[in-house]
Amino acid sequence: MRLRVAPGGPAALKVLAAAGAAAAPVRLVWGDPLERPLASLSPPWVPALELDSGTVLFSPNAICQFFFLARGEEPTDLTNQWLEWEATELQPAASAALYAQLVHGKKGLEAVEALGQLLDHIEQNLTRRGTAYLAGDTKSVADVVVWGALFPVLQDETSLPSELQALRTWFQNMTLSEACRKAADSVLMPKALLEFKSYLQKHPPPCVATERATSNEPEEEDGSERALTEEEITAAVDAWARGVAALPKPWKPQKPVLPVEGMRNVLITSALPYVNNVPHLGNIIGCVLSADTFARYCRLRNWNTLYVCGTDEYGTATETKAMEEGLTPQEICNKYNAIHADIYRWFDISFDYFGRTTTPHQTTIAQDIFQRLLARGFLLQDTVEQLRCEDCQRFLADRFVEGVCPFCNYEEARGDQCDKCGKLINAVELKNPQCKLCRGVPVVKTTQHLFLDLPKLEERLEPWLEQSWATGDWTANARYITRSWIRDGLKPRCITRDLKWGTPVPLDGFQDKVFYVWFDAPIGYLSITANYTDQWERWWKNPQQVELYNFMAKDNVPFHSVIFPCSLLGADDNYTLVNHLIATEYLNYEDGKFSKSRGVGVFGDMAKDTGIPADIWRFYLLYLRPEGQDSAFSWSDLMLKNNSELLNNLGNFINRAGMFVCKFFGGVVPDMVLTLDDKRLLARVTLELRQYHQLLEKVRIRDALRCILSISRHGNQYIQVNEPWKRIKGDEKDRQRAGTVTGVAVNMASMLAIMLQPYMPSVSLAIQGQLRIPPDCFILSHDFTCTLPAGHCVGTVSPLFQKLENDQVESLRKRFGGGQTEDVAVKPQAEQTHPAPATLGAPGDPQLIQELTEKVAKQGNYVRQLKANKAEKGEVDTEVAKLLELKKQLLLAEGKSPEVPVPKGKRKK
Repeated sequence: MRLRVAPGGPAALKVLAAAGAAAAPVRLVWGDPLERPLASLSPPWVPALELDSGTVLFSPNAICQFFFLARGEEPTDLTNQWLEWEATELQPAASAALYAQLVHGKKGLEAVEALGQLLDHIEQNLTRRGTAYLAGDTKSVADVVVWGALFPVLQDETSLPSELQALRTWFQNMTLSEACRKAADSVLMPKALLEFKSYLQKHPPPCVATERATSNEPEEEDGSERALTEEEITAAVDAWARGVAALPKPWKPQKPVLPVEGMRNVLITSALPYVNNVPHLGNIIGCVLSADTFARYCRLRNWNTLYVCGTDEYGTATETKAMEEGLTPQEICNKYNAIHADIYRWFDISFDYFGRTTTPHQTTIAQDIFQRLLARGFLLQDTVEQLRCEDCQRFLADRFVEGVCPFCNYEEARGDQCDKCGKLINAVELKNPQCKLCRGVPVVKTTQHLFLDLPKLEERLEPWLEQSWATGDWTANARYITRSWIRDGLKPRCITRDLKWGTPVPLDGFQDKVFYVWFDAPIGYLSITANYTDQWERWWKNPQQVELYNFMAKDNVPFHSVIFPCSLLGADDNYTLVNHLIATEYLNYEDGKFSKSRGVGVFGDMAKDTGIPADIWRFYLLYLRPEGQDSAFSWSDLMLKNNSELLNNLGNFINRAGMFVCKFFGGVVPDMVLTLDDKRLLARVTLELRQYHQLLEKVRIRDALRCILSISRHGNQYIQVNEPWKRIKGDEKDRQRAGTVTGVAVNMASMLAIMLQPYMPSVSLAIQGQLRIPPDCFILSHDFTCTLPAGHCVGTVSPLFQKLENDQVESLRKRFGGGQTEDVAVKPQAEQTHPAPATLGAPGDPQLIQELTEKVAKQGNYVRQLKANKAEKGEVDTEVAKLLELKKQLLLAEGKSPEVPVPKGKRKK
């Protein structure tokens, strides 16, 4: 086999290192970096592996993995996860950092700024696992790939922050290995770097939407921004001058909303919440709130949008809940459907229709899909062993069995899937199974069931997946989870259950069975739409005109990316399949889990009783939306974000802009004469607006919210620098300047009201009313335009947000804390004390090291919060002292000699 690479190409580094590490018998061919390695087949700078069979691999990571596979090293879930992370998160940031080094000439820590949180991510994983390498104690393909992305940027190890000791050790070990050293010598010779610099200079700089997943905190202001070009400034001024005439007219769809020829037709679903419980904040952000935010954005873009959801009502869980409450299953469904609807109404979720699955349409459509699968030979019949609880006198649904995972020994694995390793499980494979209903020990019994023949459907699934991944936006975790399902080959999946409460199976011999919830439930999207309109097939059998977005938490991914698509592909009736699968990680509560039984965490029906408005809840949940990895709700952080980002930043700017119009200009927007500084501001705001669009079009909801807050920060700074309250008292020139600043600021406030609408609809509506923004202007464009021209009259302006007080938040923390122990990093400032000295065990105790590492990270985050919000110096110094004490304890636990850092500006005596 031949490996074709280009000198100086960073992607060549990892494939050469992988070939060396795996001792792969390849013939190396160096290509001209300005030519395509294989003519029309691959872009420049991308290596290509030509196999003896004639197959060509272009993806660098696929090439690396092939070398290790050929050596007999099977990929693990962990190595696959690292490869996915490197491709989607690390590689774009590494490219941006390399551009900063080679083109902009940045050095040291400044050069690796784009990698900040990603380096922390590697450090934390190495520290937490206590292993020498990313996926264990031996080198794997993950190490080679991640090293290959980092080495061009980190050749000078002074770029590595000194506190990242585990990362530094790992990086040095990799660099000193023979395979990596030879690859670096071959690829990154000085001449090759010059060639790569020349190539980079001819292309636009890499654009990276910085992932802040390792912390709930925004990045600190770095004070340096990309220089604006003359073309950008001129274009921004032209767009501003065109004003309202340049905006598209808001489009209102007919009711019911149906696809329209020639328009972008967007169909949005969020995973159907199960009807037997009350959703908590994590459920709400993972599904309905994320989908609602995107649906609102789509409507503001004049995309023809339908957003449907409803309660999933069939299955064992409903029967069990009915027994607990002494009601029939239907009564339970009626009760909890109403509870869910009330909760989502309070959170201002803008469903076009919120339905349920216990309807005649559900039976009709599910049975039709079943019959089509049966007729086409995609169903199997078999006798299976199943767990039955003799105490409960019932066969147990998979999720009502709990035991030890047979693959990773996780002790709380469910009967269908392990939450730790992600593998599918048949309930009878569990070690030490327990009935979750009565905690009895179930026994194995045989019963007849029907199976979806997934192996036969795989040949239809895989090309569809490749096409959907190539053209749609799937989150990295959705791709990873799906790949892990299909990597080892699919197996038949049971679609029937021995229950009474469910959609009946229309087949002789199976009248006493119903469809399994994970075959039946996703069909609820179709039946709910059918209850909304009898023309539902125009949405669900129209893939040529409709884009489908599915929103869910990551545990729902395989059912939406494998099982449901296989059912629709096998039914062969031109069904609309998912184009964009958007999955979140998990939201925890104060670093623990939500628990209704223990009274821990805020559930949907409790939020409105806290006195905190729905829009504040929406803002905070979207601010910490777990897009890249798990995040945690914190009362202290909620108070901090409300008081700093909403009250002092966003609300302060919008209120001041409106008040200046009222106080200084009689409620009428004054004339504006733009200076060069004003024009630069227009261009800067336009860049933020376009970044907002770029992120939301990729469903990066959390990061797009940062753009709104960034614009309001620019606005506050603009007002502070120009001081219109002083200039209004000056001469004619000063008064004119005050008018210009006020007019520009109130137009920024108007634009923010529109950008804010997907996130905080009530606040957006309030701003619209206060500033009297014309309805025709309530549309999102890509340009910052003057929508409130001179002469426009504003209304009564009043504050948008209220301060949250320590006492109020502490009371809520206690109310929703159950029995959990508070951590120092999330206590309110008034109650924080110095961390108690750790009870140090023997140096190297991994549990103690992990605990202290987590405490150091949390205290570090808290110190950054205080600095970002310009807290009093004494308070900051106190918290820094706590951080240093924790770091000292961590060093002792690691068996190192702690050296107390010397404060800046002081010398050792």
